Amino acid sequence: MTWTQNYDPMGSIAVSALIAALPIIVIFYLLAVRRVPGQVAGAIALAVAVLVAIIGFKMPVGLALITTGMGALYGIFPIFWIIITAIFIYNMTVETGDFEVIKDSIATITDDRRLQALLVAFAFGAFLEGAAGFGAPVAISAGMLVGLGFNPLYAAGLCLIANTAPVAFGAIGIPVITGAAVANLDVMKVSAMVGRQLPFLSVIIPIWLVVLMAGWKSAMEVLPACLVAGIAFAGLQWFSSNYIGPELPDILSSLAAIVGLTILLKVWKPVSIWRFPDERAPAATAGSLQDISAGKVMKAWSPFILLTVMVVLWGLKPVAAVLDTFTYKWHVPGLDMAITQIAPLVPTPTPMAAIFKVNWLSAAGTALFIASIISAAILGVGAGKYFSILGKTFSQLTKPLINIPCVLGLAYIMNYSGMSASLGIFLAGSGHFFPLFSPLLGWLGVFLTGSDTSANALFCNLQAVTAQQVGIDPVLTVAANSSGGVTGKMISPQSIAVATAATGLVGKEGDLFNFTVIHSIILAIAVMLMTYAQAYWLSWMIP
Repeated sequence: MTWTQNYDPMGSIAVSALIAALPIIVIFYLLAVRRVPGQVAGAIALAVAVLVAIIGFKMPVGLALITTGMGALYGIFPIFWIIITAIFIYNMTVETGDFEVIKDSIATITDDRRLQALLVAFAFGAFLEGAAGFGAPVAISAGMLVGLGFNPLYAAGLCLIANTAPVAFGAIGIPVITGAAVANLDVMKVSAMVGRQLPFLSVIIPIWLVVLMAGWKSAMEVLPACLVAGIAFAGLQWFSSNYIGPELPDILSSLAAIVGLTILLKVWKPVSIWRFPDERAPAATAGSLQDISAGKVMKAWSPFILLTVMVVLWGLKPVAAVLDTFTYKWHVPGLDMAITQIAPLVPTPTPMAAIFKVNWLSAAGTALFIASIISAAILGVGAGKYFSILGKTFSQLTKPLINIPCVLGLAYIMNYSGMSASLGIFLAGSGHFFPLFSPLLGWLGVFLTGSDTSANALFCNLQAVTAQQVGIDPVLTVAANSSGGVTGKMISPQSIAVATAATGLVGKEGDLFNFTVIHSIILAIAVMLMTYAQAYWLSWMIP
């Protein structure tokens, strides 16, 4: 059975786009207004998407069900595999008592919650995004903040918002590389253009985070730290993306922010220590923690050091190439090459591949799992306790195990049915104002798929074709797809599911969605206005 996508089944692209938007409207309503648990909202939205695909877009029932199943499988592996291994490592350090040492050692740098957020959510989270991506940064950094004593909602929300700065260059630059390849553009030009947009957000995100958690007046008390983190990150992000390439901006920028903050905090302290209003002051303070032995600190931190080393190692191209030789590629029966994409989404009719990759060895979750085994040996966790903690972690994540496959199934059915393309084509029909709406395509793509890489694969050819039609440099709009996409990451149902799983907020996905949605919209509008200005008034910024 073969089927060709129809992006305008209603005979009016505006009406077709409205029909295609129904699953998005449903999940927005359920999460933001009704505050329905994520697994329920995801299941209902998925059911609506399948019905719209079959009834509205005339997708054959068999193809719709196979597509949904493939998306659900992807939600289990590799996405859920990353989440459970990341949280398992964190749980192991808690069970052994070593996380208390980690908390104390961080307090020797600072026990101020504002500065801990900058170090963990912004800088360390960006490092993990650059090395791994795909959910690992939020899962690990949000879990760490909860362990440090952060309010779980703030821990999850701050990590999602902080993740805005590094997403476009995440996973060793894969989103930018993918976008350039799909649009047939020079990858260095696209990298440079993204590096002339995102640093404007990166420099303000640290201040944004602290204002959100502590208010403007309190943020001004730590303004030097915010500026050091933001400027160090943004500066290296601009330089490396323009002169080195898309692979290293996150790694170099996050290291610059970590080193800059650490040096600053050796010579400068805020006038007061800030904690959450309902939080008790710890019995120990930074000044009384100097008796922690270096060996004890290294032992406690070893799981996260190992985690970082393994993630970076797995991200190296030569290593990844070797590990990928063990990948099993399953051409999904009845779906692979059975659906054809057409213009304007692609230049010529193109059958869609449906290959489920079981990259059991090269997956980031496997790197974390190996790190967990080595960590268990270092922490003195025997086999019995190891599997006991693993079992508890799995029990902790039973609801996300339902939610994540649902939202990935939603992403796949909207992509393979042509519903996402219908929304994109509608936005692309804005003519002179297309540069204004170009980042909104990326925002929409990341909201639907949870991935800047997937959003670029979905829309970057459309971005390039439309830009040429309206007389705009396609490098700008392809870059804007990635830059706009990063602002949608914080409200993607997939990201919300990961964050709630990591912080014990399962069932409160609506609260977290409401926490982040206004920030997502404001930042998206900022990228939209920036792109419009660069298209017509600041075109000298386009490489």
